[in-house]
Amino acid sequence: MKKAICGARLFDGESFQDGLALVFSETGIEALVAERRVPAGAEIIRADGHILAPGFVDLQVNGGGGVLFNNDPSLEGLKTICRAHAQFGTTSLLPTLITDTPEVVHQAVAAGRAAQAEGIPGFLGLHLEGPHLALAKKGTHDPALIRPMETADCDFLVENAGVFGVALITVAPESVKRQQVARLAAAGYTVSLGHTGTDCATAGEYRMAGATMATHLFNAMSPLNHREPGLVGAALSDGGFSCGLIADGYHVDPVAMGIALRAKKGPGRIFLVTDAMSVTGTDMECFTLNGRTIYRSEGRLTLADGTLAGADTDMLTCVMNCHRDLGVPLEEALRMASLYPADAVNAKNKGRLQEGADADFVLLGEDLSLAATYIGGACVFSAGDSASVEHD
Repeated sequence: MKKAICGARLFDGESFQDGLALVFSETGIEALVAERRVPAGAEIIRADGHILAPGFVDLQVNGGGGVLFNNDPSLEGLKTICRAHAQFGTTSLLPTLITDTPEVVHQAVAAGRAAQAEGIPGFLGLHLEGPHLALAKKGTHDPALIRPMETADCDFLVENAGVFGVALITVAPESVKRQQVARLAAAGYTVSLGHTGTDCATAGEYRMAGATMATHLFNAMSPLNHREPGLVGAALSDGGFSCGLIADGYHVDPVAMGIALRAKKGPGRIFLVTDAMSVTGTDMECFTLNGRTIYRSEGRLTLADGTLAGADTDMLTCVMNCHRDLGVPLEEALRMASLYPADAVNAKNKGRLQEGADADFVLLGEDLSLAATYIGGACVFSAGDSASVEHD
C-alpha cells in the first residue's frame, strides 16, 4: 500500500525542500510530489511541525540493547543491536567486530550472512575492526589478539566478500601488506586505515593501493605534527579518504573537530560514527570485552585504567552535538549522519530521499527530538509524545 507523509519540512539528503510530500511503500521511495499530487488512495500521514530526513547510517556500531557483537556474534545478537539503534534514528548500520580470535571472526561472518539473507531491518553489513592492527595504537583492543594478516586470513575475507552486505575492514599498515589491501579492495571491501602509527607518506601509498577511509579520526592513529603529518594529515589532505568521527565530546575535543571539518579536502567527507557499545538503549553500568570490565560513568566508557573503550552515545546525539555545540548547519550535520557515510561505502540507496531510494527515514521534532523511525517503509519506532504525527 502506498503511503505519503505530508506537512513536514523535507530534507532530501542534500537540501531542504518545502511543500513536498514523500510517497513511499515497502519497496522504496516512489516520488517526492506537491501535496496536491499525492496519488489517490494513498494513506496520508500528517507530520506538520516535523522535519522529515533520511535515516541515519552508522558505520561503526559495536553493540546496543545490552548486546556486544563480540560477545554474541549471532543472528539474534544482530537483531537486538539493530532494534536498539532504531530508537535513535539509525536505519542502516554496520555491526562492528573488534579484534578477536579467528573463530569469533568466522562466527560473525556467518551471522552477517544470515542477517543479509533474512533482510534484518537496519542491517547494512559488517565492519571488521581488527585484528590486523598496530600494537602501539591498540586502544582498548586486546593486545594478545592483534596479529599480522596471513594469507589464510586474506583468502577467507575474499571468499566471503559480498555475502554479508556492505563489507568494511579496518587495518594498519604495520600488519597488512599493500598487496593485501589491493586484493581486499578488488573483492569489494571498503578498506579503512586505523589503529596505526603510520606516517603520512605510507598512508598515501596505502590509499593508492585501495584504502579509502580512516577509522575514528584522531583516535588511535598517528597525529598531525608540523614535520610529520601522520594519518590525520593524510586523511584530511587527501580527498580520496573519507573519515569517521566520534562526536560524543569525549573522543575528540570540539576545537579539533571544528579544525578538521574546515580542513577536510573533498570529495571524501567527514561523517559521524557512534562507536557505540552494548549500553546504548539500556541502563547498564558495566560490561565485559575479551574478559575485561568496561565501566560506564558520566557519558564515558573506560577500562579500569581510564582508556576509552567505545562510546556511550547514539547518532541523534552526535548530530545535535555537531549542530548545537560546533555550529555546524543542520543540513550539514544531517548529511554527516546519512548521505556522507552512505556514499563512503557506496550505499547509493541510503542516506537520501529520492525516487528509487530505500524508504528509510526519520521524523524529528523542531527541537530535533525523534518522533518516528521508518525502515523499509515500516514504522519501527514511534516516540510516546509523537501524537502530532497523525494518520488520515
